[in-house]
Amino acid sequence: MKKLFITTALAAVFTLSAQAQDATATIHLGQGKQKINREIYGQFSEHLGSCIYGGLWVGPESNIPNIDGYRKDVFEALKALKVPVLRWPGGCFADDYHWMDGIGPKKDRPSLRNNNWGGTIEDNSFGTHEFLNLCEMLGCEPYISGNVGSGTVKEMAQWVEYMTSDGDTPMARLRRQNGREKAWHVKYFGIGNEAWGCGGNMTPQYYSDEFRKFNTYLRDYTGNKLYRIASGASDYDYDWTKVCMDNIGDRMQGISLHYYTCSGWNGPKGSATNFDNDQYYWALGKCLEIEEVIKKHKAIMDEKDPEGRIGLLVDEWGTWWDEEPGTVPGHLYQQNALRDAFVASLSLNVFHKYTDRVKMANIAQVVNVLQSMILTDQEGTGHMVLTPTYHVFEMYTPFQEAIYLPVDLDTEIIPVSKAYFKEKENAADAGYRPCPLLSASAAKTQDGSIIFALTNVSLDKDQTVSVSIDDFKAKTVSGRILTSPKADDFNDFEHPNRVQPVAFKDAKIGKDGKLSVKLPAKSIVVLTIQ
Repeated sequence: MKKLFITTALAAVFTLSAQAQDATATIHLGQGKQKINREIYGQFSEHLGSCIYGGLWVGPESNIPNIDGYRKDVFEALKALKVPVLRWPGGCFADDYHWMDGIGPKKDRPSLRNNNWGGTIEDNSFGTHEFLNLCEMLGCEPYISGNVGSGTVKEMAQWVEYMTSDGDTPMARLRRQNGREKAWHVKYFGIGNEAWGCGGNMTPQYYSDEFRKFNTYLRDYTGNKLYRIASGASDYDYDWTKVCMDNIGDRMQGISLHYYTCSGWNGPKGSATNFDNDQYYWALGKCLEIEEVIKKHKAIMDEKDPEGRIGLLVDEWGTWWDEEPGTVPGHLYQQNALRDAFVASLSLNVFHKYTDRVKMANIAQVVNVLQSMILTDQEGTGHMVLTPTYHVFEMYTPFQEAIYLPVDLDTEIIPVSKAYFKEKENAADAGYRPCPLLSASAAKTQDGSIIFALTNVSLDKDQTVSVSIDDFKAKTVSGRILTSPKADDFNDFEHPNRVQPVAFKDAKIGKDGKLSVKLPAKSIVVLTIQ
């Protein structure tokens, strides 16, 4: 029986003593069937703020150490993260982007005004070659978002030919003229982005017809087979998914879903680092609601596609807070606190559960934008910092391609107010979301080890968790922990290692082979059990 606090505020929870609480977890080793797709750990890079220019790319002439124009420190950090797939060039930017402006000699490329994000003038020095070469260097799959909103069928078809044709075709010859002899491998291709909004303000019926038209002219060249992705719904728009499943069907291999931990699109969203306890728990409750959203979209897809041929791709997700004071409006530069690390951990745990349908997820975004992995300085001095979210992704890398194992977890649950600001208590979104104090995920790796992640989101209570594994007697356990004294702690250029993982010593194996894990408040632990 789960312990439940019924309260209209969180004050009752915070007055509880900070003593250790007991919880139990059972890992079902024999029930593992589905692989955790490594693409769930995907990244997203949009021409937005300093994600590309100053983040991934500084150019070969920069004083900042670089590898053929790519920031060396950022590249090495992403390489260590084992990034499986990288989405580009947007986002909203994708439906304003015309790819031919970003090829050929740099001096001949026209400049571009970024109409979606701050009106920034870009020089198009980062284009198709620069992106696809970066993916090759990182060893990750490229995910291209094609322009449906302001582009043409011919433009998109020629882009696919340019990238993937090795034949004696016009676009392949143009690519060779621009210095790339061999075609790239491009698997993932999005036919539009947010077609319901910045990608064209379309109805689902109209977009479905546009997809069918554009898709007709996208060819599979030289053994390169496209995985065609439809522009899917924003969070709770289940009708969009239904219409696309009905009208597009198996012409697509995947359909996207966007879900942000955000208080709304009008007015302030709150600070990334200055928040109270209610706002902290609100964020966790909001991020966990993605499970219900996935289940409802999945149910529609299961009815229309019972064989599971079409994947659900959560290709934009994460926290969206107010821009940091003093930064460029429209560049969405935000700090990244321990709270964001919890959002990452809880969300990844949810994605693991639905890997039969969720084939990819791309956190927004990789550098300097929203819930990023990496922050680089805005003054061009070459400083870089890894965020708490980066450390979660790095700690979770063993889950990639491992076999998901169901976990029964008995933990306290608190009802968290849906209202973010005090004045919204009586708004239409008033109500409560459940927020378990513990979250867990387990998987079996190819060498037979069990990876077990435990997250304690409580601000003030340690948790002692008794862990048993069906038909398995643990012999050794090791792990790391990510924690900090305060949930609003973050890394900056003066304190780059304030929040970072360290060795975890409080997992003990009993004589019966069961584990006892003492989780501090505000902590994420990843264990390797053998």
